[in-house]
Amino acid sequence: MAISLAERTAQLDAEQRLLVKADQHIEEGWQRSRDQEDRARELLAGRHDTHEAERLVSVLKQTLVEWERHRVLIAQRVAYFRQEVDAG
Repeated sequence: MAISLAERTAQLDAEQRLLVKADQHIEEGWQRSRDQEDRARELLAGRHDTHEAERLVSVLKQTLVEWERHRVLIAQRVAYFRQEVDAG
């Protein structure tokens, strides 16, 4: 069954909105990571244990890598639907 141009356009619009949301979440996540690194440095400067703070930074960064991989998939879908709409 063929997908209409209107449906492809709607899918493109939806994916573009997801891409914008992914970009926002990723930027916010990197800011949280930087904030947590600052907190870990403050703890270190105060001679406190930084193990858990540093572990959280690591988990945040690992999560952001996965978010960025997911963003690539969304961008690929945007490109696919854009090509479909342009050909439509």
